[in-house]
Amino acid sequence: MLSLLCSPLCPLPRASRAMSAVSLLVSPGRCLFDDPLRLRVRGLPAGQDVSLLTALTDEAGELFTSVGRYRADGGGELDVSRSPALEGGSYTGVEPEGPLWSLEPRTPLRRLLKKDVRSPLQLRFSLHRGPPTGALLAEAAQERSFLGEAVSRELLRAGRVRGSLFLPPGPGPFPGVIEVQGTGGGLLDYKASLLANRGFATLALAYYKYEDLPKEMKEFHLEYFEEAVNYMLQHPQVKGPGIGLLGHSKGGDLVISMASFLKGITATAVVNGSVANVGAALHYKDHTLPPIGIDPKRLKHPEPGVGDIRDVIHNPLEEPHRKSLIPIGKADCKFLFIVGGDDRNWKSDIYAQIASQLLVEEGKEKPEIVFYPKAGHYIEPPYFPLCKASFHKLVNLPVVWGGEPKAHALAQVDSWQRIQNFFHKHLNGKNVLKNKL
Repeated sequence: MLSLLCSPLCPLPRASRAMSAVSLLVSPGRCLFDDPLRLRVRGLPAGQDVSLLTALTDEAGELFTSVGRYRADGGGELDVSRSPALEGGSYTGVEPEGPLWSLEPRTPLRRLLKKDVRSPLQLRFSLHRGPPTGALLAEAAQERSFLGEAVSRELLRAGRVRGSLFLPPGPGPFPGVIEVQGTGGGLLDYKASLLANRGFATLALAYYKYEDLPKEMKEFHLEYFEEAVNYMLQHPQVKGPGIGLLGHSKGGDLVISMASFLKGITATAVVNGSVANVGAALHYKDHTLPPIGIDPKRLKHPEPGVGDIRDVIHNPLEEPHRKSLIPIGKADCKFLFIVGGDDRNWKSDIYAQIASQLLVEEGKEKPEIVFYPKAGHYIEPPYFPLCKASFHKLVNLPVVWGGEPKAHALAQVDSWQRIQNFFHKHLNGKNVLKNKL
């Protein structure tokens, strides 16, 4: 496990005499992925134009790169947190984290994922005289980890429950959160690990295409998710009496369903989720929510071979599609909805408003809705680059996800902090919820 303690400024050894006059300093040399980035350059001629190249290779070997164009000040220095990036690069203006959030894949339709949180990702920085093809002046690197010092990770096989359980360092108990991902399947636990670094006992819950779980998205049983909730409620390191839920995309409608039918839920955060059940039938006891249907005629093609599916799902307030509507009015927990105004996957903005309406109709408190007008569907933890388009397993074609890179990046930073504040605020209640059915 990486120690996050290091020298505050960690340049790589300079590779040649030609590079010896210039220092590229990245701070810190090792950090968590959602920590801010600080880069400084010393030893340049006054007013020198340079290019800062950033590169990251993911676990699948895909290369992500960005370019920043800068001009040294009168002292031959530049500080990415204060010096404006010039036109002609991946970002402009004062953008301390611009080298990170503006990364783009070499291969189209690729999304940056972290599947093994036990190993860090390495950023490589190189500084070039003039254009990106100019002479190499200096190099540096930074390790960005997902599993902080003394945070424990346990692959969980408890009864039927499968996932990863992360516990922060210290005696505990800690606020407990179950995190549910979208339609990709398998076990993705990078969000859960980052939350654990911030003081939460977090379970990344797999629910299909993993070990002995269902192989396909055909039907799910809420009793499985209930078993995971009960596991967390009974864990000695989880602070009760209730837990939190975090879900994105398909995980969003799943956590809304959990909050609507199950006991022990105190706070639910939904990131670009649907208020209707999507993709697979959901059963709980004698109740079934069928998946809401789609109209393929509403599919648009903004470019050849790539779809825009925002409008294909039927309106869940209209018959006969209302039978797929999740009875969120039965929930007694607090809700936070994180909404990307340019979500091209579906109408998450409208779904959040429907959820608010249904809660108020049942005499419940309005949810907190945070709206980011130019953010897309994949609102991730801070500094993940925007995924513009990739393959969608449910519709079996590449689709656009929406979002403008800078606005989307700002939404990720803000929403990540809001999610943590939301859980810290509400996971200390004293009411244990009852089953609704």
